[in-house]
Amino acid sequence: VVMAARNMSVETIFVLLGFTDYPELQIPLFLVFLIMYIVTVVGNLGMIMIIKINPKFHTPMYFFLSHLSFVDFCYSSIITPKLLENLVMADKSIFYASCMLQYFLSCAAVVTESFLLAVMAYDRFVAICNPLLYSVAMSLRLCVLLVAGSYFWGMFGPLVLLCYALQLNFFGYNVINHFFCEYTALIAVSSSDTHIPHLLLFGFATFNEVSTLLIILTSYAFIFVTVLNIRSASGRRKAFSTCASHLTAITIFHGTILSLYCVPNSQNSRQTVKVASVFYTVVNPMLNPLIYSLRNKDVKDAFWKFIDTKVPSH
Repeated sequence: VVMAARNMSVETIFVLLGFTDYPELQIPLFLVFLIMYIVTVVGNLGMIMIIKINPKFHTPMYFFLSHLSFVDFCYSSIITPKLLENLVMADKSIFYASCMLQYFLSCAAVVTESFLLAVMAYDRFVAICNPLLYSVAMSLRLCVLLVAGSYFWGMFGPLVLLCYALQLNFFGYNVINHFFCEYTALIAVSSSDTHIPHLLLFGFATFNEVSTLLIILTSYAFIFVTVLNIRSASGRRKAFSTCASHLTAITIFHGTILSLYCVPNSQNSRQTVKVASVFYTVVNPMLNPLIYSLRNKDVKDAFWKFIDTKVPSH
């Protein structure tokens, strides 16, 4: 029985349909996604490098931001290369083990990012509502624990879902109507009963969204009240400015996740799901470093200073 199961796993092949419904758009989509991936890699690695080499950014806020950039870089690199390959290659197959690994790593990245965004909201709450106690409350030890906890839960939850996915039966060629091994699309091609995996996914996604959004909304409710009590207009502007980037990233990320995974028996068409998935798998990792850098004067100044030191003037 064990040998038969192993042989089934080895011989199982998945085919990622991707955007094959639009053959005339394959090359344009390839170029668009390639540019977006390059911007994502350069933006996130650049953000990590700037934060690392500049002592001015050795603070809790930028510590969390550097990990968010790392997760975005990993997330995009898990999804986009295979997407680009399938847009120009006739063979759109992916092996069983590779598909399961892609699902696990991508799910771990998205869960980790959701908790990192919640941690960043809590950091802004402490910074604005308790500025005198900020350095004490957000100690290095607490920051490390919060980030480690985000990574741990990001690995644990998807691992449970993966254990159930590995028990499902797949035979021969399985056509997945998606551009990556997304969980619902993956289990949809199984010949097994997928009732429990669907329930687990819904429960896991709902718990993650409710818990992280509760932290975010509570933090920003206190921030909003505190900012309104600031008498100077410039002070209110500065406080809102430090939160605007984070709120923008949260809106894009959680808006997509809520529409896809926290509605039971969603009636979304496969094309709608694929387009929406592009936002949190490809667009969001690209936008995050742009959002945080373009709205942050310190980051922009550090970036141009870094360019000036690396590019000799003639």
